[in-house]
Amino acid sequence: MNSLRNSWLEADDEHLLRDCVQDFHKASGKGGQKVNKTSSAVRLTHTPSGISVTEAENRSQTANRLGALRKLRLRIAMTLRCEIDGGAPVADPFYIPSVSNVHAYAPWLAVLLDHLAFDSWDVRKTAERYGISPSKLVKIIFRDAELWQELNRKRAAAGLAPLRGVK
Repeated sequence: MNSLRNSWLEADDEHLLRDCVQDFHKASGKGGQKVNKTSSAVRLTHTPSGISVTEAENRSQTANRLGALRKLRLRIAMTLRCEIDGGAPVADPFYIPSVSNVHAYAPWLAVLLDHLAFDSWDVRKTAERYGISPSKLVKIIFRDAELWQELNRKRAAAGLAPLRGVK
């Protein structure tokens, strides 16, 4: 799974889209009269993984497709875990790609979550592996609200207390 997940995360949009079933539909919700007139909402179902995402923020189908691809990369990174070699060195812990650069951020996020899963969601153990303080790792995680929520869900499932917010 490791090489498959990583290849999906590193693929360009065109190649990732080839593995998806695209569904276009009319959006519902805010937007006035135009919202139900065009099929601009996009649902992508990544066939190999079964992961599905929807985007309907824009009136443009093209913009929604790009948004859905971004969401798909992040969902793959958050959902699919790969086994790691606990003794292997980690990448540079101070290189943290911007969330806006999903092509770099999604693979980084996937590896971080792999390490956290390996350490049974114990931030202190993962921070030691990365050679940084637990508070530094918590601050890094806190910058991404979805990652923060996902990690606290995993910690709760493992019987650990939720992480506290950073001031």
